[in-house]
Amino acid sequence: MNRRTALWQTMGFIGLSAQASWPQLTSKITLQNPKDQRFYVGACDWSIGQSSKIEAFDVAKTIGLDGIQVNMGSAKNDMHLRQKDLQKAWRAAAKRTGVRIGGLALGEMNNVPYKSDPRAEQWVQESVDVARALGAKNILLAFFNKGDLKNDPQGTKVVIERLKAVAPKAEKAGVVLAIESWLSAEEHMAIIEAVASPAVKVYYDVCNSTVMGYNILKEIRWLGQQKQICEFHFKENSYLLGQGKVNYPEVRKALDDIQYRGWVHIEGAVPEGKNLLESYTYNNKFVREVLG
Repeated sequence: MNRRTALWQTMGFIGLSAQASWPQLTSKITLQNPKDQRFYVGACDWSIGQSSKIEAFDVAKTIGLDGIQVNMGSAKNDMHLRQKDLQKAWRAAAKRTGVRIGGLALGEMNNVPYKSDPRAEQWVQESVDVARALGAKNILLAFFNKGDLKNDPQGTKVVIERLKAVAPKAEKAGVVLAIESWLSAEEHMAIIEAVASPAVKVYYDVCNSTVMGYNILKEIRWLGQQKQICEFHFKENSYLLGQGKVNYPEVRKALDDIQYRGWVHIEGAVPEGKNLLESYTYNNKFVREVLG
């Protein structure tokens, strides 16, 4: 059994014929010419079961995604995408599969907080170099769990100072440091205005903000009109996209209002007990229908 065969069997790939029992989409999906493409549909590598693993490219190709959001690594593997040989391997995998690197993420900051741990500060500095090497334009900086900034003015103050320190490097590299957190649009804007750099923007997760009770349609339009959203997560917790709390057709209208172009990465959206690849094949088609 070769490596790829083992991967498919481990993930329980069941083939396209099994999708007949799943909810049916209402229109045919037509892929755009890349030169005219307004939206690119990807997924977080951790959401397709391959966090910071090169196998994510093959899984994404099977699903039919345009690209993946790549996790830079973990404390355990010493944030391994800082290694030049791995960067080369990831670029080769992207070329081989036709699956693009749609963004970089520092998910480990949920456990190693940017606001208090010098390791995270170093990772963010070096993530700019990694993003350039991989051709990624946006770096997701995660502020959840131990890194949560909600109701933490002192932690927020530290984050602002650290972002000020790295922002000039990101500006020079043409890379955006994207904040994803439990904060409201106004709280995000307070950080952005304090840093005062075009290299710091919001990574908008429509599900997280819905869970927090924010008016996501209002927030998207308000932040978007100020050009402060760099990228989106389309996400649900324990539901397929379109079957949970987020009204995606209305989100699409908001994207039109702010003239958003770029990546939309799918996160979560696998019902309990359901097959991951089957779920993501469906989610990919759903997003393309909404954005088509």
